[in-house]
Amino acid sequence: MIVLISPEHDIPNELALLHKLFEAGLKHFHFRKPSYDITRQKAYLAQIAPEFLPRVMIHDHHELTKIFNVRGIHLEERKWREKGDNLSTYVANFKKDGFKVSSSYHEVEDLAAQEVNFDYYLLSPIFSAISKPGYEGRGFKVSHIPKKIVGMGGINATTTPKAMALGFEGVGALGGIWADENPIEAFKSIKNAIQRHDTL
Repeated sequence: MIVLISPEHDIPNELALLHKLFEAGLKHFHFRKPSYDITRQKAYLAQIAPEFLPRVMIHDHHELTKIFNVRGIHLEERKWREKGDNLSTYVANFKKDGFKVSSSYHEVEDLAAQEVNFDYYLLSPIFSAISKPGYEGRGFKVSHIPKKIVGMGGINATTTPKAMALGFEGVGALGGIWADENPIEAFKSIKNAIQRHDTL
């Protein structure tokens, strides 16, 4: 499983590249643009081909699930913490409507202790981040946690097998794909690394 996070700031030909990535087999795209208001977010989602929208998880403006046929929503750590006692109900309401719900963590203990059942969990940083210089990796091991956990931070074709060896069921990428000279080939290389690991 590969989760691709959108670049925080727009890059040239971003939507064209995104469609090529979908065509190359990308199944989990996390749309995260913190600076976008709801109007800009709607405009972006409207440019994604309808057949690929069911592969999109949205981080902000969750009410757009009423307009776009997306896969579901993501709750970053700050957001799921802010929900407090209402978190379980918030998640259940989206699941009831057929949406997937995922969440983010920066500590293994917080992830393991989470009582709300998410479809999958993002944990970072495993390795030193490519998109955030100075963001040091922590080499989390998660084999002992019976949850579907996706590792993020410093992910590329070289580090992917190391992440899988730590017990992650998938990897999340940002700089390892978008910052590469050829994002499509970078994605394919990570995909091949996962397939090789799965056949061992």
